[in-house]
Amino acid sequence: MASRTSSTRTSASRSGASPKAKVAIPQLAWHAIRPAPVVLVSGAEDVLAERSITMLRDFLRAEDPALEVSDLEADGYRRGELLTLASPSLFGEPRLIRVNGVERASDDFLLDALDYLEQTAESTTLVLRHRSGVRGKKLLDAVRAGGGAGVEVVCAELKKDAEKQEFAAAEFRAAGRKINPAALRALVGAFSDDLRELSAACRQLLADAPSDITEAVVARYYGGRVETNAFAVADAAIAGRHGEALIALRHALDSGADPVPMVAAFAMKVRTMAKVSGTRGGGAQLAASLSLAPWQVDRARRDLAGWSDEGLGRAIEALAATDAAVKGAERDPVFALERLVGVISSRGRDGS
Repeated sequence: MASRTSSTRTSASRSGASPKAKVAIPQLAWHAIRPAPVVLVSGAEDVLAERSITMLRDFLRAEDPALEVSDLEADGYRRGELLTLASPSLFGEPRLIRVNGVERASDDFLLDALDYLEQTAESTTLVLRHRSGVRGKKLLDAVRAGGGAGVEVVCAELKKDAEKQEFAAAEFRAAGRKINPAALRALVGAFSDDLRELSAACRQLLADAPSDITEAVVARYYGGRVETNAFAVADAAIAGRHGEALIALRHALDSGADPVPMVAAFAMKVRTMAKVSGTRGGGAQLAASLSLAPWQVDRARRDLAGWSDEGLGRAIEALAATDAAVKGAERDPVFALERLVGVISSRGRDGS
């Protein structure tokens, strides 16, 4: 978390601001977020935005544990909600109001937000999450021109490997851990297509790996062949092909796959299926609301064929038990994995 007085400026084109719009407020990198009456979090990269907003919440809560946190959806907003949440409480607790989806905001929200900029509430931090598009441009221009004495946090999509390496390195720095350059390159190479999966891989290593992350550790968990085999096992099991999944599991283990990242591969896919289960609609808007990429939503819907909510629940319980088993709760991690494959292949039905 940057100090309250630090600021880092980026170009208006990177932030998504109109070249003609006057930007009179600090523009910060995602990891340099700091408190301000109004914090505009712009850009298409949801993973960075989530990290940044979480850092801000944790910082404010560390300053005052009585922090009240409220969430609003800009598209379903009703007139007066913002002013009600921002109004002083009896005990004067600080407020954090997070508004999601400003790029699809209702007219009522835009009117209230513009009014709020004229006189922000004391001890209140308003976070405006705007991904892209022209909807809400008048509000964005007002914030960038200095209305509300705000700051802008730029969360542009990371396209270059160097940018992704810096993101991953920041994850380890924040946890007080070290990863050597070769290991960092190998990790980013394994997950270069999906920043959310890269972030999950960083968290997995932080939770389970030794203090210093080396290239050998990354290869053990996420080497190209091992990663492919792990997801091949998960794909076969989720599709109900029990025999094929067991053969793939044995091949992966014989090739040097470690049981812990094998379970992580199952968890990634089942967790996404659970998010998508029961949802309606399609396209980028649904994906954004679930913090997923559109292709992940499409794949999860295909994977859900033949599954029930009860089956998903049993699969998630089996995943938790297997995760504990391969980390030492049971003597035979291979048997625990085979048992998990059986539960997943039967789509969580009773008697599996």
